[in-house]
Amino acid sequence: MTTPPKKKSIFASALIVVAMRWTDRLIGLLSTLILARILTPADFGIIAMASVLVGLVDVLLDLGVNMALIQNRNADDDDYNTAWTIRLIQATAVTIIIFLLAPLAADYYRDPRVCDVTRLMALGMFIGGFENIGIVNFQKNMDFSRDFRFFFIRRLAGFLVTVTLAIQLESYWAMPLGALAGRTTGVILSYIMHPFRPRFSLSRFAKLWSFSQWALLRSIGIYFETQFDRFLVGRLSDASTVGAYTLADEISAMPSTELLQPLGRVLFPAFVAAKHDAQRLRDAYLLALAVQTMLAIPAGVGLASVADRAVLVLLGEQWLAAIPFVQTLALVFSLGAISHAAGYLLVTIGKIRTLGIFIWVQNILFLVVAGLIFSSAGAIDIARIRLVVAAVGLIFFMAVILHEVRELRLADIIRVAWRPVAAAASMATIDLLVTPPDTLPLMLAFLLEVLLGALSYTTILLGLWYASGRPYGAEAYILSKLKLGRFLQPVQRNDAP
Repeated sequence: MTTPPKKKSIFASALIVVAMRWTDRLIGLLSTLILARILTPADFGIIAMASVLVGLVDVLLDLGVNMALIQNRNADDDDYNTAWTIRLIQATAVTIIIFLLAPLAADYYRDPRVCDVTRLMALGMFIGGFENIGIVNFQKNMDFSRDFRFFFIRRLAGFLVTVTLAIQLESYWAMPLGALAGRTTGVILSYIMHPFRPRFSLSRFAKLWSFSQWALLRSIGIYFETQFDRFLVGRLSDASTVGAYTLADEISAMPSTELLQPLGRVLFPAFVAAKHDAQRLRDAYLLALAVQTMLAIPAGVGLASVADRAVLVLLGEQWLAAIPFVQTLALVFSLGAISHAAGYLLVTIGKIRTLGIFIWVQNILFLVVAGLIFSSAGAIDIARIRLVVAAVGLIFFMAVILHEVRELRLADIIRVAWRPVAAAASMATIDLLVTPPDTLPLMLAFLLEVLLGALSYTTILLGLWYASGRPYGAEAYILSKLKLGRFLQPVQRNDAP
């Protein structure tokens, strides 16, 4: 493999990855908004139904080789060749299995259109299996500028094809065909942007499997955690309801996950670099937790507060059924802000087995609760069950973290998280009490709600920080990076995360 470039600071890397992710999601959001105006909820429902099977088979065979390469700082060409071979075998197996199961999926959902769409999506998975494994080094070496260019160009190609076909065909076929174009572009681009040329090899399979078996368990658990509710909704409801639920789920995830996932791409290699220094790793985790809660919790709570106007402005009146889903699911993703960094922490210290087991326990809890009311449940009931399970799961997950990481204390976590949580709750209360007049144009009223929420949250958060004696944490870290250090004196550093 090539010599890694000089690494950027975590903050600079985070900015690049956040910019990368937001650019990617801005394209995705723009695509969604355009498609929502051209296509119907039923069209989105067909794609969502097909995606459940494709995602399930994919994750059942995913050995997490990318994560294994990042975690192994001494990986050589044999490791990369074996990882690429495993991924190609996985893609081939996924394609064959999905082709065979596609008719059963159509029968389950009672919609024959699902069959052909599922098979086209499987073809995209097969093509994606040929992607150059060498681009893993972009993330591993924190070379996020090239990471940005790769994902941006691939995403842009898929976006242009999808929108063009949607305008011409006015059919759900635009989405799987656009995804196929994006994957094909990604394969070609991966060999242009990285000089590594993989070859067939399984010489390091045993070595990769020792890590990947638990990564596989974790990936399957995460899949069921994020997709099983759609599986139930698809069985209980028609394609239009599935479409409304799925799009609401995607929109609800955007404010929180578009902040969390970019930071995660930076956190994992940064945690790995610090894993042999317990105090340094603890401090890095607490700072990550502080920044993520400060940004992601108000994003999710804020979206839940303005969901009614947000859906009308972004999607239009044909998507009114999505409003209660957004109000509930946005809170689900807000809770994920508190546990997000902890997942990377467990993987870093070699506790991926613990993480996988916990995810499965949470999934079983969801299945038990959903099963008790399955016969009478509706789509909104499924969303509320997700919220309850996420809240209960968060409590137990933090208990697991405290048990596995002896250097951490509950007081540390509370100290960095309580101010964002209190400020977000206050923001939601203000939004309920102060609403723009109904006489205002919809877009203007929506923008005023968003502005009021942002101002109230920022003001209350900084007020709580000042009242606490301006301790070193997310507020101080962000202000220092924004060159506003004059506001930081004096700062308590004896409790610095």
